[in-house]
Amino acid sequence: MQEQRKKQQRFSLSRRLESFRYAFQGLHTLFREEHNAWIHLFAAVCAVGAGALFRISVYEWITVTFAIGIVFAAESLNSAIEHLADHISPEKNEMIGKIKDLAAAGVLIAALTALVIGLIIFLPRIVELF
Repeated sequence: MQEQRKKQQRFSLSRRLESFRYAFQGLHTLFREEHNAWIHLFAAVCAVGAGALFRISVYEWITVTFAIGIVFAAESLNSAIEHLADHISPEKNEMIGKIKDLAAAGVLIAALTALVIGLIIFLPRIVELF
């Protein structure tokens, strides 16, 4: 029934813009409530600062930007999964625990990948300083 209603609704620019408001509200929640997002933000600021300091190439900027974006996207999805899981099952539940662990593993994989990218781009330049 709801899907049928969606098909009948015409495109609305104001509704599309409203969806951005929800997305920005989600970003606000991410940085207000999720402490790990602050750690990722600190790492991102360091990476951007190092990129500016070492004057990395356009392709390196693309890679660094993509890595930063993937980490924040993974952290946001992980947080959403954790909140949903806690809402569905506030008590300890082995299956919910596995789901949350897998979501956290996604963030870890993204963060480790970003770290490797950072090492590939910045480590030779840092070594060159010494």
